[in-house]
Amino acid sequence: MFRILLCSTFLITMTTIAAPPHAQPPGSSGAFVSNDPTIQRAVVAYSAGQLREAEQILGQMDRGDLISRDELLQLIPRLRREYSLDPSQLLEKLRPAIPDVTSDDIETWIKAGALQTRILDGQIRIFRREPGHLLRFCPEAIQRRDRWKAKTAPPSTAGSDPEPSWSLQSHLAQIIDQATASGKAEVCPVRHTITYTLTVKPHRRARVGSILRAWLPFPQVYARQRDVTLLESSPPSAIVAEPATDGNPVTGPAQRTVFFEHSIVDPNQPQVFRIRFQFTTSAFYPHLDDSRAVATGGDEASLSTYLVERPPHIVFTPEIRQRVREIVAGETNPLVKARRIFHNLDDSLRWTPEEEYCLIPNLSMHGLKRGKGDCGVAAMLFITLCRAAGVPARWQSGWTTRPEGWNMHDWAEIYVAPWGWIPVDASYGRQPSENPAIRDFYFGHTDSYRLIVNLDYGRELSPPKRSFRSEPLDFQRGEVELDGQNLYFDDWDYQIEFERDPGP
Repeated sequence: MFRILLCSTFLITMTTIAAPPHAQPPGSSGAFVSNDPTIQRAVVAYSAGQLREAEQILGQMDRGDLISRDELLQLIPRLRREYSLDPSQLLEKLRPAIPDVTSDDIETWIKAGALQTRILDGQIRIFRREPGHLLRFCPEAIQRRDRWKAKTAPPSTAGSDPEPSWSLQSHLAQIIDQATASGKAEVCPVRHTITYTLTVKPHRRARVGSILRAWLPFPQVYARQRDVTLLESSPPSAIVAEPATDGNPVTGPAQRTVFFEHSIVDPNQPQVFRIRFQFTTSAFYPHLDDSRAVATGGDEASLSTYLVERPPHIVFTPEIRQRVREIVAGETNPLVKARRIFHNLDDSLRWTPEEEYCLIPNLSMHGLKRGKGDCGVAAMLFITLCRAAGVPARWQSGWTTRPEGWNMHDWAEIYVAPWGWIPVDASYGRQPSENPAIRDFYFGHTDSYRLIVNLDYGRELSPPKRSFRSEPLDFQRGEVELDGQNLYFDDWDYQIEFERDPGP
């Protein structure tokens, strides 16, 4: 349903976000905010899935916004990659979960909008991460999968499995107990040791002496993230960016990196970059009291940065303003306003696998119109709604590092005096608990299993990357370029290994 309508929705979004260049980087291709009329025509064609027409328009450009032209020409194959499945390929991917699935089922689900699809150059193409969306939102597909799982499940061994040694609910309860007993906001420290390996595949453009540059993610020094140490690197010539001062994203690299520059000796061999580092992260549990919250109390000039639009992802469209009016309903307390937005998104935004952010021209409107999105969509929509409601809000991201598994993750911070900047995770939302403190934990608090890499989105790497980034918004996997040209995600792999111990 929503994908049948997506082309028209996408066009509406595109025509409302074009704006003059702003001091803050857009966190996207410049094509999405370009005022060049030829670029705008190409973007309309691109957003409608008319990729060959967009390529033809761009191919005729020899003046104007040539940087945006080159970036949009890179986005087109990325979009084709994201929607690379045809119905027969999806059929094969679905058979392990639903063995009796047929091509008629696929056609029915496409027509019903149960599959994430785009029409590209007149052909229906399916999102490469399907059936992730189908098996979350289509009742018929879910029931058929569950029936097959029940039929093929091994005999029950209930009671024989040991209790899990770690659970999120127990961890949150421990944080609340320790913070309440000690009166401290930072509790339950965990020492992390991480080995991060980025492997660049042999590339057709590589030659003996080609220069390979790689940027790997590295922890910020932040209030609840300390003792950051690079233990070793390979090659040993790693350059570590300075952290942002006092956690302020305008006083240092807001997206912190370890940088390598390497001359290729054998282009037929993979090129490997590895770092091993440590840091200690504490849970953060300030005692929040609505009666103490005030809208002022910080550096007003500094905070104003986090109250304004930042095209293309933070734009106060009529739809955004209307949603804020419905949620806030005359409330003036900044903590209450932000909590209402947090609850509203928990009720209205459902998690789904998402496209690469570089392909989405406006993350907040993308989530608002679809009612679906991943953690980055949830964070950007929360930030946009908060700013439109007069609550300073900003981006933060990195990884979750929980014992049962790690993942890339995005969340937000809001500024409310007298506490200052406090974290809000709109993607985690309310937790399934009868305890209200646990249920609303991720509004204003965070656990011990986070790695903060980014204090803002779309910021320049250190040293600056010459080519158009694989991910111009976030920085969690890394970036690579060969002889000054970007290598996209399918040209390299990454691996992360964790060790965790209670902190000092």
